[in-house]
Amino acid sequence: MNTINWGILGCGNVTEVKSGPAFNLVNNSQLVAVMRRHAAKAEDYARRHRVSKWYSNADDLINDPDVNAIYVATPPNAHAELTIKALQATKPVYVEKPMALNHAQALEMIQAAEKYKTPLFVAYYRRALPGFLKVKSLIESGAIGSIRMVTMQLYKALSFNKADTKRPWRVQPEIAGGGHFFDLASHQLDFMDFLFGPVKEIKAFALNQAKQYSAEDIISASFLMENGVLVSGSWCFTIPDFLEKDSIEIIGEKGAISFSCFGFEPVQLKTKSGIQFFEYPKPRHVQQDLIQLVVDELQGKGKSPSTAYSSARTNWVMDEVVNKYYKKFKK
Repeated sequence: MNTINWGILGCGNVTEVKSGPAFNLVNNSQLVAVMRRHAAKAEDYARRHRVSKWYSNADDLINDPDVNAIYVATPPNAHAELTIKALQATKPVYVEKPMALNHAQALEMIQAAEKYKTPLFVAYYRRALPGFLKVKSLIESGAIGSIRMVTMQLYKALSFNKADTKRPWRVQPEIAGGGHFFDLASHQLDFMDFLFGPVKEIKAFALNQAKQYSAEDIISASFLMENGVLVSGSWCFTIPDFLEKDSIEIIGEKGAISFSCFGFEPVQLKTKSGIQFFEYPKPRHVQQDLIQLVVDELQGKGKSPSTAYSSARTNWVMDEVVNKYYKKFKK
């Protein structure tokens, strides 16, 4: 492919700044078509972002001969169906995270990519951002020696007013796969996979304490990575806003690395000789670096660090964490 001509399926909020504009900013890439079920919204997006074509039907965009790659940016419940349709049309796919509603669907998507010999990528863009790459390089350079353990904490306030009758789709398991854990913790868990490889064993509790929606709202989990590193995490999505927290600490034999997953605070390296800070401000379009790597791979010039296989592993981890809760919930 000389130029990657992208079409977006689901041009909603995530595509406004995080990803959509980036397709026209990376080398050898352009956004040529968008689709949204609500025709007026699709037309409005196309007008504001100067995209030449818009559709209200997914099949029409997938079959557009001017589109040679597809970005699936819908909620997770549509990822598998739309991805497989695009792969059947032998058009490479870049799909939002989490990859699918569950691990089984993720495997179906991989099987389709293999069957139709068409590339499939997932938008775990922290694998390409400078601050997160700095964390990886500090570990690999031995800055804190052998890794002993990792602790993750993510505490967020309720994402809507209790008086609202309609709950956001991100806390509707039939649309999101689970609650905010699937939407947010997926980034953290994928980054652990990036740093340390696959998870070998999981011990977890997932509960619904606040009873504001049906999905899990508090989770405690421990992970034994295949390389022997122990990772523990706690997530709560119904705490007061003044108690919100976003932290990851990697502890080694010679020091520790601390950073946030979503706040883009400076990476902190603490060793016996003192504390160093490394600043990496949040880019305007956070997916741009990864999209460039995806385009490079499609042109045979490089390799994307976020693959369908690694992303499916993250879906497996999340399924294992929440499965007991949903089995109980469904009784």
